Amino acid sequence: MTINDLLKKGIYILLENNISNPQLDVELLLSYTLNVDKVYIYTHRDEEVSNESVDNFLKLIDRRKQGYPLQYILKKQEFMGLDFCIEEGVLIPRQDTEVLVEKIINIVNNGHFKDRKVINIVDIGVGSGAISLSLVHYLEKAHVYSIDIDNKAIEITRKNSVRLGLEDKITLLKGNLFSPLTPLNLENKIDIIVSNPPYIPSQDIDTLQVEVAKYEPRKALDGGIDGLDFYRKIIPESIKYLRKDGVLAFEIGYNQGNEVANLIKESGSFKGVEVIKDLAGLDRAVLAYCNK
Repeated sequence: MTINDLLKKGIYILLENNISNPQLDVELLLSYTLNVDKVYIYTHRDEEVSNESVDNFLKLIDRRKQGYPLQYILKKQEFMGLDFCIEEGVLIPRQDTEVLVEKIINIVNNGHFKDRKVINIVDIGVGSGAISLSLVHYLEKAHVYSIDIDNKAIEITRKNSVRLGLEDKITLLKGNLFSPLTPLNLENKIDIIVSNPPYIPSQDIDTLQVEVAKYEPRKALDGGIDGLDFYRKIIPESIKYLRKDGVLAFEIGYNQGNEVANLIKESGSFKGVEVIKDLAGLDRAVLAYCNK
């Protein structure tokens, strides 16, 4: 079979199984199989493909048609202009989360922490390291304490930190929420606490697209009955660690802005609570400043 034959066959199979963006997926899977770029695919359409490569490609198409995420097959995902290694067991970084990261970068670049020699950041629920490593890549003075309860997340974040040359700007800590910080004597020393916690209501997870509901780690999605469990845990604990005027920043669900903002306000320890919307006009992040 030729490259063109495989392109057509792959697109047909994915279309038949209602996979979105079938052409792009097929191009990427075929490029991955042949270890070439997309330009090569389109400039060598008539090239014959070995039987082994045909078999390998069709196996990948079979996985993709079942909803298995493309990022887990390719083992990578771009985020904030950086390439991240991704494996099954960690949440796939999404462009929506860039809204949160860009807001934090803008706050720092606008001088909010201009007197700090080091900007200390805590990232709760590090996943692949997308938020942590993007922040330390773009913020010269930042150091991040990256926390996750999951071994796979710690492993993948460590791998990404080495690949990106950022391992000296990140401290990886395994444990639940703030518990790994206890022995580090960081009370009142943190400038920014950021988290993209599980925020999907438990009963809604199985209604999500199959790529998410079936294959992404449920513990990275499940925010309890109303999706707000982790905000309720993180907000009161954050007060102990944040400096005065330190920033608390969350990613949130598309309709959770008012609820999370109210939880922050009810703590009585924050000012300037702001709900940030994404390009589609949906709630995407909440940010506030510690006023203790």
